This record gives sequence, C-alpha cells and structure tokens, in this order.
Amino acid sequence: MSILEMYNKRKKTVAECLQLIANGDHLVCGLAASEPMTLLESLHELSDQKVSDLLLTNTLPMGAYEFLVNPKYSQTFTVSSWFYTPVMRKNNHQPHITFQPNHLHRAMDKRLTATANRRPVLLTTCAPMDRHGYLSLSIGNTYEKQLIQSGKALVIVEVSSQFPRTFGDNQIHVSQVDALVETDRPVPCLPVNGINSYDERIGALIAERIEDGSTIQLGIGGIPNAVAKALEVRQNLGIHTEMFTDGMVDLIEKGAVTNSMKTLHRDQSVCTFALGSQKLYDFLDDNPSVLFEQGCWTNDPSIIAQNHQMISINTTIEVDFGGQCCSESLGYQQFSGTGGQADTAIGAQKSPGGKSFIALYSTAQITGADGEKKNISKIVPTLKPGAVVSLSRNDVDYVVTEYGVASLRGESIDSRTRQLIEIAHPDFREELTAEAKKMNFL
Repeated sequence: MSILEMYNKRKKTVAECLQLIANGDHLVCGLAASEPMTLLESLHELSDQKVSDLLLTNTLPMGAYEFLVNPKYSQTFTVSSWFYTPVMRKNNHQPHITFQPNHLHRAMDKRLTATANRRPVLLTTCAPMDRHGYLSLSIGNTYEKQLIQSGKALVIVEVSSQFPRTFGDNQIHVSQVDALVETDRPVPCLPVNGINSYDERIGALIAERIEDGSTIQLGIGGIPNAVAKALEVRQNLGIHTEMFTDGMVDLIEKGAVTNSMKTLHRDQSVCTFALGSQKLYDFLDDNPSVLFEQGCWTNDPSIIAQNHQMISINTTIEVDFGGQCCSESLGYQQFSGTGGQADTAIGAQKSPGGKSFIALYSTAQITGADGEKKNISKIVPTLKPGAVVSLSRNDVDYVVTEYGVASLRGESIDSRTRQLIEIAHPDFREELTAEAKKMNFL
C-alpha cells in the first residue's frame, strides 16, 4: 500500500471519527492550541449516540465546547484538566469538571497508570503529511508523542493546512494514526501581553542577574515579556523551555539568542509546545532551529540541570514568609495549574551557575464584602486557607517584586522573612513585621 493510499484509508468525517469512541474511553486532548477544535465542537454528540462513562483529560483548553459548559452532558463526560484557562475556571462548579494535579514531566505516565482500566484515545492536531508519510505534531508535543509511543492509544488527529510544520521528536508516521479529519482551521492566537511599569521593573531586576551565555526558560504574560525585552542586550543566550513564546522570537531575531553555548542541542532552541501570535507560528513553520521535544524529557529536572547556566523564570500568586509559593489557586479555588513550574525551578538550581526566579507584583486589588476595592499584600505570613503549594519552600531560589529581589536559597526562616518583607509593598511592611514577630519568625 502506498503512502497516499494509507493516508486516504484513514481519512474520515467528524461523524465517522466519533463512531470509533466507545464506552469508558479516556479521551486525551492535545495541549492548548493543539486541541482538535473541529472534533471537540461535535464531541457532545456522543451523548446522543448513547456512548457513556467517558473520561476526558485536557490542558489549557481554548474553546467553550458544548460537552464542557453544558451540565446536560455531565452524565456522559467527566472532564479532568491539568491546567485551567478561563473557560475551566468559569465552569469549575459543574458536577463533571475537576482538576488533576501534576508535574508536567510525569503527567502522562502517572495518568496512564491511574486510568489503566480505560482505553486511551488521543485527540490532537497535526500539520499536513510530507512526501515520506510523516505528520508533524506542530505546536504541541508535551504528552502527545509519549501517548502514541505507549502503543495503547487510539489516535485520532485533525490535519490542518494552517498549522506550522515543525521539527524535533514530534514526527508521527501516518501508519501510527487510526483516523484523521482534514480541515483548514487556523491556529488559535493569543494577544501579546502589554508591559506595564511594574513588569519593566521586575524584568530589569531579573535580567541584570542573567549572564551572557545562559540558557533560559520563560512563560507568558507581562512579566516574562518584560524579562525578554530586557534580555535583548545579552549575547549568546540559549533556549530550553516548556513553552515557546513571541518574546523568544524577538530575542532570536535581535541576535541575543544564538544557542551557541548550550549543553543540549547546541545551536537549536528546545521547547515542548508553543502558544502566541500568528507571527510566532509563522516563525516556527518549517524552521529546523526550533525542536519540539517530549515534555517527559524537556521538563525532566535532571535534563534541565545539564544546561549551561540554566535560568528558570516563573510567576506566582502569593508567597509566605517561609517561601512557599501558591501559583495556581485563589485559596481553595483552582485558577491555573502547577504545569512545569517545579520541574524548571528545581532543574535550574541543579545546573552549574543556574538560577530560578519566582516573580510577582507586591500587591493585588480585590473587592471586599462591602463592594469596596482595596489592595492586599501578595507577600503574606501564611498562605490563604486551602491555597495550593505549587513550589515548596525547599525549592525556592530568588523571589522578585517591583521592590527588589529576595535571595532565599540556603537561607533560614528569619532571613527569608526579613528579605521578603523588604520586597513587599511599603504600605504593608509594618503590619507584616508585626505578624512575623507574633509567629516568632523575627
């Protein structure tokens, strides 16, 4: 059978793909923009087909799909997410929505163990097949290739002509696919976050502690964007990151990133997924200088630690006096997820010359019970009741606000408390000091 015949044999309609899903299956969706949105928009129709007891795992979902937002389908689907987006936060009260804690580099193997009694079904998006019969997993390889290689999964993919063809350990042969749907769906884009004065200050404080030749990991948002902007004056930086962003494209185009001093995959940037603007996707298309590797490798702390002067930069919601970081919940309410924060923070600190930065604004604005808006400190004596510890106090290195940098590595509780109060907003320092004395921390 020729490559083209093999491809055409697997080409199906959305309805035909849905017919392959059976009672009790574990549906695993591609991460973020890799979600096969055409398939997922029709997934709720499985309920009408009397398919039941479906478990669906998603990560950074982009769409408000009917099966997710309509409680009518709670009898058919249980949706367990590794990382929340606004649509998940909004619907977390639904009886069929729940959160699955994880560290990114172990997410899939632990999940397969926990769901061993179910057949896994991968639903993801690929770029079109090349003349050798290979499809690129495009902008997502966090767990997708790992699930395919497990040999246990039914593989259903959406093949979009609009998705960039990328390289790395993200190539799958058409023979590994059970069914495919062709679309011309564009890649979901995110607006590029603006940079405010707080972002600029935090970005500058972090950037001045990053030497030429370092290997960096960045996330998305105002603070990471500000760090990237401040790093444009550096030389011979490398990229080994979970998420590839617009800020990294800028660093490459301005010559700050050359990857020439990296330990792993020298002269190439390494990531596991990408999310951002159309400019980002255009840069990635047919670009062999960016490798999409599996998350179980990219985010393994022992792999990260091998990089030259590895720098990890993440954000958090609040930090207590001991250094515990809550990065994913507002009290007991799930807001996002752990993702790769612990992976990269721990790996960076094991790297020769490596550093890990946790960044946050010193305050946040909330609306009180009386309807009045007020500022609260994000440096706190203790985390809110129910708050999730995303990064333990044992694994924190530098904490940065717009008021300065606290170096917590190897420091005692009293030293950590003093340093954190020094970078808190001035309006709260006296109150925080009094609380620290009550706790016998000072």
